[in-house]
Amino acid sequence: MDPMNRGPEGYGQDGHDNEGDDTHGARGGAPERGPAATPTRARTARLVSGDLLLTVNPVDGSEIEACPPGEQAAPSRRRTSDERAEAARATAPPVPPGPAAPRLPLLERQEERERLVQLLARGRSVRLTGPAGSGRTALLDAVAGDCAGLAPDGVVRLSGHHRTPTELLYELFATVQHTPDHRPDRSALLAQVHEIGAVVVVDDLEFGGATLDELLTAAPECAFLLAATPDVPAPSADAHLEEVSLSGLGRASAVELLENVVGRTLTDDEANWAGDLWFESEGLPLRFVQAGALLRQRDRLRATPAEFDAFGTQAEEPAEFDAFGALADAFGTPGAPAATDPDEAADVDVREIPLPSLGEGAAPAALLASRLSHSAQEALRYAVALGGEVPHQAHLPALVGDTHADAALGELMGCGLLSPVGTRYRLAAGVLTQLIAQGYDSDAADRAHTVAQHYTWWAGHPSVTPGRAVAESDALLAALSVLVPGTGPEHPATAVLLARSAAPAFAAGLHWGAWERALRSGQEAARLAGEVAEEAYFHHELGVLALCSGNLERARAELEASIALRGALADKRGTVAGRRALALVADRAGRPLPGDRAPAGEEPTVVRREEPLSPPRGIPAVLAKPAPKPAPTPAPAPAPVPAFQDFTNDGPTLISRPDGSAGGGERRPGARWGILAGARRNLVAVGTGALLAAVLGTVVTIGATSGDGDAPANNRVTSDHTTGEEGGDDGGLDTDEPTEDSTVRPSDSPSPSATGSATPGTAGTAGTPSSPAGSTATSPTQGAPETTAPGKPRPTLSPTTKPTPTSPKPTPPSPTPTETATTSPSPTPSSTETTQGPSNSASASGTGSPSTGTPA
Repeated sequence: MDPMNRGPEGYGQDGHDNEGDDTHGARGGAPERGPAATPTRARTARLVSGDLLLTVNPVDGSEIEACPPGEQAAPSRRRTSDERAEAARATAPPVPPGPAAPRLPLLERQEERERLVQLLARGRSVRLTGPAGSGRTALLDAVAGDCAGLAPDGVVRLSGHHRTPTELLYELFATVQHTPDHRPDRSALLAQVHEIGAVVVVDDLEFGGATLDELLTAAPECAFLLAATPDVPAPSADAHLEEVSLSGLGRASAVELLENVVGRTLTDDEANWAGDLWFESEGLPLRFVQAGALLRQRDRLRATPAEFDAFGTQAEEPAEFDAFGALADAFGTPGAPAATDPDEAADVDVREIPLPSLGEGAAPAALLASRLSHSAQEALRYAVALGGEVPHQAHLPALVGDTHADAALGELMGCGLLSPVGTRYRLAAGVLTQLIAQGYDSDAADRAHTVAQHYTWWAGHPSVTPGRAVAESDALLAALSVLVPGTGPEHPATAVLLARSAAPAFAAGLHWGAWERALRSGQEAARLAGEVAEEAYFHHELGVLALCSGNLERARAELEASIALRGALADKRGTVAGRRALALVADRAGRPLPGDRAPAGEEPTVVRREEPLSPPRGIPAVLAKPAPKPAPTPAPAPAPVPAFQDFTNDGPTLISRPDGSAGGGERRPGARWGILAGARRNLVAVGTGALLAAVLGTVVTIGATSGDGDAPANNRVTSDHTTGEEGGDDGGLDTDEPTEDSTVRPSDSPSPSATGSATPGTAGTAGTPSSPAGSTATSPTQGAPETTAPGKPRPTLSPTTKPTPTSPKPTPPSPTPTETATTSPSPTPSSTETTQGPSNSASASGTGSPSTGTPA
């Protein structure tokens, strides 16, 4: 069934309209239900993209897999000249209904025409530059006809409007090579295009620079004729392109063109008006085509033979303006009388209609549209709503609501308001701006919504082939671009439906540029409408498209987003399709993508424990595991411990995790990210350690400095205090002092040993270390006393200064007696073993007076 022209299957099985007829049912039963009651099957397509088999599924999403052995595409073959001619006719814009308009002469373009043909015959590529409306398309048509037999693959006509270099290369390949349902990958495409030898004519080119160099380099055996406007970026300096510029027509040629359009000789007033228009429009041919349409409309308005009846009164129903009759009179088509000057007609009443003003002649779109039929004006409003894109003439009756609205395309073409672009028509240069200034876009959003609803039904109809959908791709995408911002509450939902209907058709028609744009517009519309299931579908399709294009990173991101959304919706079938495509992405990558886990058996499994990592310079002593506590003393007291130990400058502390390999091997792709993932735990551990160290340091500092001379026990010896100078007279050591007859050596005592400094003194017993009377220094851990090298005495501290407690490095306890190095005033130092009481030992302070001498 054709959506535009219903066939017999649209009315019934026998070709007759049986609506309302219940007599054709079963015997005495209810009438049979027609095919409309049966749900329509989804239209799928199978394509080969490189070495992948793509099944376009508009329901759950396209399925992609490695191409099985029996599904590979057949080798491509070159099209014959007849096939190329047939393809060129199929891609030409449709002929407007009604009488054919006469072909206008190509004035003042013979020199450029001959030069272009000569350059192309030598295999040179040319860039034709001219302003919009300068006649570039007419000149390209003439040059393409002259170059028909120059190249082995003939002349290929392409449209650069909204096309990228990749899309142009694929269209060039499809025009020359016959490969049904096959789209080669990038490498195969370049290899095939490299062997094509043709004259490639590209109109409405929109890119330049390095992008243009990519197109030229891909097809070195082709001669390109590129037409662009001056605002398009210029080619690079390395591009071997010849430049040809077009300018406006001269005054005489402009008047001649105007007479050819009107179909008669101009009067003196009209010739003077044409001269002023030539000066204002800089001789652009398009302006004189439109000016000729204005003069034809003026002639039609001046002659009104059927407006009055025999009694001299105006008829009740005046005849409707016949645009094709006016065109036939103007152009002198066969079967119609030739146009004559209204002043010379004897049986015609002539009205005095002034000539258009100079401003109306320079911008005639609004005046021309006001004199067209209602259907033509409505068609213009729809074109303005779509940004200049004109729907195919077969869609105009459904959009306008007039069965004869398809004839409006001929009216618009005859007035010069449309220009051909590829397989369709667009508003001519400057017409869109002029119509918007006259308020033709007042209800553009509602009209675009109507167009989207119509195309949603049409694109999803089973009778519409992918090729027809591709031909209407620009109008479909224009409607999507208007609806996606969501100016109305129903616009995003309608855009989602349109994208769902059109995207599979674009994919099956191998127009993947339009497929991608439709998917991205649909994804954004689904997000605005809050339709999660539709958003997941568009993400899946974008992932499949990226996989076919070789962009694995983008394919992975889109497929993961689709799987996440479908998993939230419990869409099992869609999730399975997405996981299959994602597995193919990982397989084609050759290795797990960044963030993937290694497959089982390829890399040893590393068990990650949730534990904080150590700080960069290790764990402070206050946070480390404490050493075994010594035996309890009669008066235990906490010794002052510094908050942080003195770290030796041994270099940075190495933090590593179990690798599973002794040799170091290749680093796991996610190892670096695992270290970064523990940064937060590192910060927490370091902060906790710093806080605990600060608290302990504060407590110890307060305890060390809180002594008071008036306190009763201030002169008692504790683990963190020493007695004063006169402490020996107040009782001395009441609990820790050994008796005179004690035979226990200090080193054998379970209590910590004290270390004194051996210095030569001027008072006291020779060989006895100088230290404050009764002062002892204790350590929280057991250790051996330090030995002072002879010959390097240290100065003694003042008796009034409290010695600062030191914390020696922890060493394992030694059961042997310690030796104490002592110094004497004699030049030869001697080392003696202490066998007497603690008063003569370097490990315990005596009761003698402190030395006040200084080192020699």
